[in-house]
Amino acid sequence: MTRLSVGAAPHLPAGILYPYSDGERGAVIADFANHQRRKKSASVAARPLLPVTIRGEVPGSAMRGGADLGDRGPDAIAHRRIAVLHALATLFLGIFFLILPALAAHAMDIQPVTSSKGVNAWLVEDHSIPIIAIRFVFDGGSTQDPAGREGLVNLMTGLFDEGAGNLDSEAFQIKLDDAGAEMGFEAARDGTYGAMRMLAEQKDAAFDLLRLAVTSPRFDQAPIDRIRAQILSGIIASERDPNTVAQTKWLRAIYGEHPYSRPDQGTKDSIATITAADLAAFHKANFARSGLHVAVVGDIDAATLKRKLDEVFGDLPEKQVLQPVADTELKLGQQLEVDYDLPQTSLQFAYPGVKRDAPDFFPAVLMNQILGGGTFTSRLYDEVREKRGLVYSVDSNLVDHQHSNALIITTATRSDRAAETLGIVKEVVKKMAEEGPTEAELDATKKYMVGSYAISNLDSSSAIAATLVELQLDNLGIDYVQRRAALINGVTLDQVKAAAKKLLTPAPAIMSIGPKLEGK
Repeated sequence: MTRLSVGAAPHLPAGILYPYSDGERGAVIADFANHQRRKKSASVAARPLLPVTIRGEVPGSAMRGGADLGDRGPDAIAHRRIAVLHALATLFLGIFFLILPALAAHAMDIQPVTSSKGVNAWLVEDHSIPIIAIRFVFDGGSTQDPAGREGLVNLMTGLFDEGAGNLDSEAFQIKLDDAGAEMGFEAARDGTYGAMRMLAEQKDAAFDLLRLAVTSPRFDQAPIDRIRAQILSGIIASERDPNTVAQTKWLRAIYGEHPYSRPDQGTKDSIATITAADLAAFHKANFARSGLHVAVVGDIDAATLKRKLDEVFGDLPEKQVLQPVADTELKLGQQLEVDYDLPQTSLQFAYPGVKRDAPDFFPAVLMNQILGGGTFTSRLYDEVREKRGLVYSVDSNLVDHQHSNALIITTATRSDRAAETLGIVKEVVKKMAEEGPTEAELDATKKYMVGSYAISNLDSSSAIAATLVELQLDNLGIDYVQRRAALINGVTLDQVKAAAKKLLTPAPAIMSIGPKLEGK
């Protein structure tokens, strides 16, 4: 699933899979800002929301001093938050440039923490700035949407800050502002993610609000109707978007009847059927300690965190109740043409992927980086853009879900050059499959992957928390960050060549979105 602010490549099929980030899955809350804008009213949507995957820390909105709240209506709250967030963005930039050198200066000390009620977390203490970031995920996700209730998990994640405990939506938002915290939830295919950033001096109030959201969401009818209407408007708008229509056909073509073929946001019909009782039942079944993974980074010690873990998560049920989801193989060897009269044609290729725990995982990652993972240095970029100027960008990504994996190549070009571009991509892939990379390419890629890891994955407390959660999900061990360089450097050229032949020899699934390909 999901590591941090290295989300999907520009052309990655929407909702299909999540890309590995330098060898780990990207953070699944990468679209947090859009998710929040979708669920808020027009006035609130206009505010400059700060996604949890942004580089650095955004401490929330508590450092405004004792300003009078004045009118507490929705518009006033929105304008107040805009002013606060603008001021804090400036503060944040200064904090960010202070913390990054400190994090890079010494090895990261990851502490396993277990609360008295058995809640486990990984903690990285950093007392250099008064910020705490928490990231967590419950196993499950949108694959658990009941038949006929598709979009349930997505709708649910839009409601956690719309009232909890004895606080209705407006009261909860005001308390969140007063606590100086930002909170977000996101539905992924295989998990339901949550995150919060807070000021350390107001952690008691912030953690208490997180406790209410996690354990006692209200699911009041008015917020349900409002968020449902906004999701529905997005579904209706997407019906007129060629790329969204095409992706729906693509998912159905390569996944068949598997839950991965369903849209996370649901359909017009399924969204209309979801009730408060459905949301409450799913929350009870899914939000349980047995499927919980937590990471915390910042100005908090282990003893304090143990108490907070029990406060936030300790009263949840012990065991999740999840429906089984089968593993599935992509239906390759097919070509899907989605005919639209467009000036630009998008192309997508799906090849077999590799599981995260497979012995040839790192050989496959290194091979992919050489093929198309490097933004300006890959073979695909060199042949398709640099030599021929056919595209603006071309990418390959090893992508993964818990029950499926693939290697995806994506690009877009002028419609009258689409057939030519498709042929060149095939030639580059064929050469990689038959010959593999050179020793020089492999050496350079190893150095890049080792050297870029801290910048891509460990450059903020939120990024570190996201990385640690994904390492837990992948069962990589608390010492993985220290072992990673040796794992990469130990890969041989023969192993990379074998991975190239294994993944790139089978006939791919191909989709084109645009006018009928010329020359066919």
